[in-house]
Amino acid sequence: MKESIAVVITESSQTGEARRAALALSNRLGFNELERSKVGIVVTELANNLVQHTDGGNILLRAIEHQSTAGIEILALDQGRGMVDVEACLQDGFSTGGTAGNGLGAIHRLSSLFEIYAPPTKGTAILTHLWADSRHPPANTLEVGGVCLPKLGETVSGDAWTCQREPHRYLLLVVDGLGHGPAAAIAASAALRAFQEHHARSPRAIIEAAHAALRSTRGAALAIAEIDFEQQLVRFAGIGNIAASLSSATEHRNLVSYNGTVGHEVRKVQEFTYPWYKNGLLIMHSDGLGSQWKLDRYPGLSQKHPSLIAGVLYRDFHRDRDDVTVLVAKGIGV
Repeated sequence: MKESIAVVITESSQTGEARRAALALSNRLGFNELERSKVGIVVTELANNLVQHTDGGNILLRAIEHQSTAGIEILALDQGRGMVDVEACLQDGFSTGGTAGNGLGAIHRLSSLFEIYAPPTKGTAILTHLWADSRHPPANTLEVGGVCLPKLGETVSGDAWTCQREPHRYLLLVVDGLGHGPAAAIAASAALRAFQEHHARSPRAIIEAAHAALRSTRGAALAIAEIDFEQQLVRFAGIGNIAASLSSATEHRNLVSYNGTVGHEVRKVQEFTYPWYKNGLLIMHSDGLGSQWKLDRYPGLSQKHPSLIAGVLYRDFHRDRDDVTVLVAKGIGV
């Protein structure tokens, strides 16, 4: 499941809602009783923090998988006052709100992955991973994370994202079905099927196949990036308003897409090639995310896990009037 589950947390009764959603997801993923209990504790503590220390925020839940092991990714996002000293906040007994002060420390101990981004006055974003198998999955050559949520008031998203790992390359797709709601979701699902059927081909060829597959739908904006680890290149093709950028320690560039609607009007599909940098960062997003974000306004964020990066951008720049997807991929010593 690439799509996220969002639970708004503004008061204490919603803590139980977040916990129930997380436990239901962990049960569907085959977590045993012990691992489910860890999930319940982590989500409860994160939600309680949002109630006690901020004016409210969001808990985002997403199923993840690595080499057939199922896991849960949890993001807690707020726009509160941040943290002056993150390390101090992780110590048991430290509290700024009159509580026992054991929450963040417990979350840290129970999670296989735990990251915080909390610059003073700029909000807090916390990311955790918990796995059905308590053994930690090995590191990959590419970390991928994302946020995908429907427009406020809709039950399904017309956006979607997916990825495909192959021996020497990684393919990533973001699709935005025209409009929103069930009809947009049908178009996005058709694009995902075309991607799965033709993933061995180039980004350009996959988009051409998707163009034929989406003719009976309302159409979509679609972009595909191929990261070639052997040649250290990114091959990119896009149609419509899927934004994409590549960053390194010294460079930043926006990737080129053509106007059009896959499934209806595509005048030209062209593949562009860019260098892939060691520890490079690829960000792709639908137009449900505002385009005014700049990563250099967030010191240190680029060093965090891709899901934490996606979560912060979603928190600060998403548009309630549209579905939103933010996909981030980060090289790990490749």
